[in-house]
Amino acid sequence: MVPTHPTRAYIGSFTTAGGPGITVARLDARTGALTAPHPAVGTVVNPSFLAVSPVHDVLYAVSETEEGALAAFSLAGDPDRPEPLREPVPVGGDGPTHLAVGHDGRRVFTANYGSGSVSALPLDGPAGVPGAPTAVLPHRGSGPVPDRQSAPHAHAVVPDPSGRWLLSVDLGTDSVWISALDGATGDPVPYRETALGPGSGPRTLVFHPRGHRAYVLNELDPTLTVCRWDAASGTLEPLEEVRVVPPGAHVPTYPSTPVLSPDGRFLWTANRGDDTLAVLALDADGDRPELRATVDCGGRWPRHLTAHGGLLYVANERSGDVTWFTVEPGIGMPRKGGAVAVPAASCVAFA
Repeated sequence: MVPTHPTRAYIGSFTTAGGPGITVARLDARTGALTAPHPAVGTVVNPSFLAVSPVHDVLYAVSETEEGALAAFSLAGDPDRPEPLREPVPVGGDGPTHLAVGHDGRRVFTANYGSGSVSALPLDGPAGVPGAPTAVLPHRGSGPVPDRQSAPHAHAVVPDPSGRWLLSVDLGTDSVWISALDGATGDPVPYRETALGPGSGPRTLVFHPRGHRAYVLNELDPTLTVCRWDAASGTLEPLEEVRVVPPGAHVPTYPSTPVLSPDGRFLWTANRGDDTLAVLALDADGDRPELRATVDCGGRWPRHLTAHGGLLYVANERSGDVTWFTVEPGIGMPRKGGAVAVPAASCVAFA
């Protein structure tokens, strides 16, 4: 469903760190600038990640708490004041950090960092109202970094472009867990695990527009792992690792989010610690990302990066703002356009 209202930016923030919860800003279609946000929904604790359904006119938000919950809001009425569809639903896991809606709109999936699991929640018909989990898949294992990898920590969950598979990136086990999506129910069925570099701490991934490559961004080692993806067999094969910080960089860096340009020519990452955006150029096959530059992210601790309308938007958690960048055509270089204040900002989603 295509919204009929002008585009809004929905911004998540950590309420336990002084954030306002979910706020909403209007988008200037000509410049990409955001208006000063105002509170939209104040009842969700730590709505750290948001996503808009590709099928329903609904905004979903995880509640990153020990109890772990999913909230849903209708955008069909006043998009400045999303209407809760129901009380937040427990996801059956601790500390959900990420969510994704299946391409067919039948399930929403959450990555539960605290418990190291993935949950699938059914969505009720056209309204997209979430129900209790129909599947909770635990990960198993650990990694060589004791303070971060003593147990599984599912950090992101991403359906593949074919809609047949679900990939879950686990920081604690240094691996990507692959599940087949059941054609009858839409639930994930465990299929295989792909090991990545020990101690890399994979955080999330993004697919190439052609669907034949996946790029896993690692948090504990500031690298990007290039993988071959075969949707026919559900096989993820690591090919090489590329650093997303310049040679000789000494500031500890914890990458958070990768974004690809629609034409597959450029990949950007948000890097916390050194507070930069990395600019990587891709070859025609997408096999060899080359770090071209890093630029200031416009704030501190860029937790989330997203693209919309040819611009990049950064949620800077510790400086409490959302900064936007135009992108120089042909070279992919971000140029700061402006910023709005959002305390403890964690994520930006557009609808």
